[in-house]
Amino acid sequence: ARRFAEELQAVHGEAILCSSWDTARQDFQRLVREAGWKQAVVMDRPGAWRLVSDIADCEAIRVPDNPPPREMEPVAVSVLQADWLLADTGSSVIVCNQPGERLACYLPPACVIVATADRLREHLPAAWEEIVPLARQPERRGEFVIITGPSRTADIEKILILGVHGPKRLIVYVVGE
Repeated sequence: ARRFAEELQAVHGEAILCSSWDTARQDFQRLVREAGWKQAVVMDRPGAWRLVSDIADCEAIRVPDNPPPREMEPVAVSVLQADWLLADTGSSVIVCNQPGERLACYLPPACVIVATADRLREHLPAAWEEIVPLARQPERRGEFVIITGPSRTADIEKILILGVHGPKRLIVYVVGE
């Protein structure tokens, strides 16, 4: 968990290690207040809903299955649940079953990801045995998205700019240790 946090911070992401769901929810409430988030799109997974439950001042809306991108543009933050966390790169792997889930990874200016500590893997090859059977399912729809820090580019005069091609802010909660 510490290595994951260090690697994520090295690419301008924020890792918050929490010993319990209560601690994670309290910290998320703090983020909501500080950032002024009034609305969040939430992936339809237990961990994502558990993080946003009972959060005052922020309306939680389930990520639509296939929304027009314009519908999600005004939303300030997405809350997603990672399937795996990769310690060597500080990356989150998310299985997006619907187009709306994929858009939620990229469109809102802030992206909050939650996962339990048992989802940590040393690196991508350590997760292959779990990923490959899912990817091989003939009925599988969607994509496997790997998120490593907020969107960033240095194309213009070699100056690092965050949030050009995706979220400007990425926060990952790792619950349990």
